[in-house]
Amino acid sequence: MLEARGVQVTIGSKEILHSADLVANAGKLVAVVGPNGAGKSTLARAAGGLQRASAGSISWNGEPIERLRGRKLAKLRAFIPQRPRVPDGVRVQDAVTIGRSPHIGPFQRETKADRDAIERAMERAGVTQYADRLLTTLSGGELQRVQIAVALAQEAPALIADEPTSHLDLGASAAVARLLRDLADDGLAVVLVVHDLALATAVADEVVVVSDGRSVAAGPPLDVLTGACLADVWHVDAHLEAGDAGHTALHVAWLRDHR
Repeated sequence: MLEARGVQVTIGSKEILHSADLVANAGKLVAVVGPNGAGKSTLARAAGGLQRASAGSISWNGEPIERLRGRKLAKLRAFIPQRPRVPDGVRVQDAVTIGRSPHIGPFQRETKADRDAIERAMERAGVTQYADRLLTTLSGGELQRVQIAVALAQEAPALIADEPTSHLDLGASAAVARLLRDLADDGLAVVLVVHDLALATAVADEVVVVSDGRSVAAGPPLDVLTGACLADVWHVDAHLEAGDAGHTALHVAWLRDHR
């Protein structure tokens, strides 16, 4: 679905990504993890066509991203930003309707198919009961579910979520993670940028570790996120454990001197 190889991104005079790879397939959830400032979000934005890559290749369904613009790209991938804009006076129903815009041409009205797609997106994200509420009245978890509904209204086969659980409490984070996992199980290609390694281990089929602007490892979470990897990339003495039914734990030697 998505193949990004050797991606480089320079913003101003600073090279943010030096060489990063990211591959996502239908029915799989790929978690992009790494320390603060490693380039995770930049890689996600470049893969989604929201940030120009200065080198490397990015393709969707085998077509170079340079040939994909506007509606054509929007019909292939939906993007959930890290800090969504929350305008005053906009209801949930209206926001999700905007997500349908790639399928509604200029000066065209919504068709029954469009209205059905909007209804399905709201129901799938669990936000139907918020339809008439203003975005500014929602909690963080509710708002994040609405952002997912906006993305689902595009009916794109791939979804990129840039740190959707940041600033959410434990319950809201678990609910969003479960929804994204379910969407992958439904057949979508899901790319999740996330800080929480225990969450990534629980929901992801594969993880991509980004460090200092490079992808340094990729594969099944427990194969990649070893104690050696955590020490090398995050500079901590830690290890991950995974139990039955998606239970995971990250054990960290918090008070050990790592200098």
